[in-house]
Amino acid sequence: MQEDPFFSWSAYHVALVVVGVIVVLAHWLPRLISKREPAAAPLMILFGAVAGLFVPNMASLPDPRQTPLPWELVSELTVIVALFGAGMRIDNLRPMKRWIPTLRMLAIAMPLTIFAVALLGVAVDGLTIAGAILLGAVLAPTDPVLAGDVQVGPPQQGDEHPVRFTLTTEAGLNDGLAFPFVYLGLIVAAEGMAPQLWGWEWLARDVLYRSVVGVLMGWAGGRVLGYILFTVPKGSILAETASGVIALAGVVLCYGSTELVEGYGFIAVAVLGLTLRRIEQHHQFHRQLHDFTESIEHALTAVLLVALGSVLPVLFADLSWAHVLIALTLILVIRPLSGWIALMRTDLGPRDRAVVSIYGVRGIGSIYYLCYAGSHVEFSNETQLWSLVGLVILLSTILHGFTVGWAMDRLKHV
Repeated sequence: MQEDPFFSWSAYHVALVVVGVIVVLAHWLPRLISKREPAAAPLMILFGAVAGLFVPNMASLPDPRQTPLPWELVSELTVIVALFGAGMRIDNLRPMKRWIPTLRMLAIAMPLTIFAVALLGVAVDGLTIAGAILLGAVLAPTDPVLAGDVQVGPPQQGDEHPVRFTLTTEAGLNDGLAFPFVYLGLIVAAEGMAPQLWGWEWLARDVLYRSVVGVLMGWAGGRVLGYILFTVPKGSILAETASGVIALAGVVLCYGSTELVEGYGFIAVAVLGLTLRRIEQHHQFHRQLHDFTESIEHALTAVLLVALGSVLPVLFADLSWAHVLIALTLILVIRPLSGWIALMRTDLGPRDRAVVSIYGVRGIGSIYYLCYAGSHVEFSNETQLWSLVGLVILLSTILHGFTVGWAMDRLKHV
């Protein structure tokens, strides 16, 4: 019997080495040419694609079109942590006037984006109506994970420029608010384009009930968690232990319980972060908790981006010029134009309005929504959707990632 060679390269260990090398290089290489925070996200995707093509004996990840569950679970956890972190970053909610740009982005820009992308999907790529609605919903939200460079700083830092405040609060809330349109795509795929049969139920259940329950559960969860962390027992409160694990457990508890009562968990965890931040606002635990959750978010994001890059060659096998046209139109025309329209007659100046309109990066949330939809209904356009969404994430991280530092520097000189 022939013995195994001493050096037997397992695919799993090769993958660990590749992921480690890619993450280090993606954060280190930009430092050689710039002192700004490195634009690591696009590099991790690109290096992951190179590794997937050329590294021999590397463990192959499951195709998200065939096996969506692992992708769905990891992206879901990443978005949950990011949404909670976005809520935690906001030091001051008042005056309420500062929320006007956010509300207009949510109420005007996002529906316009969904409609325009869906229309393009039908007209240019020949998608079904259900597939086009899903595409619009998947690509409309600003991603809370990859938009960190344009968000406000950590708690108690005070860097809350109106542009950063708008982009942070938009990213924190629009992931949950895109869910009704995901459900709309699922309903149309299952029952057809017959709103007289399901329209009122969709409005009552998927738009109103789930959203309201998400807000209420997030507020209640924040109050309860704040009570546990800062109030009882007197003289030996949990916040003094600096254990972020307790608060993270509260986040997943809030998310899971909200989903059990059919509310939007994404809305709940964002509201949880906003609510918890109002309790003992000057306590150092808020900064420690933010740093703890941010580290988890960055670790999960790195793994997901490298993984996405490694499967992009498979997803791009079905890429067409129609996909390129739709992706570029979304990033360069639809998002900027819809944002500009939404922010008209607000207090934001032209330069601020332009930055908010342009820097709506797409990313991890889109992966989750597409996996979620694919695990519930079989779409005839699923292959096209994955090719297009993969391209949009790649182009968005490249275009936004390599220019965001310059844009933020320009804001400082206003």
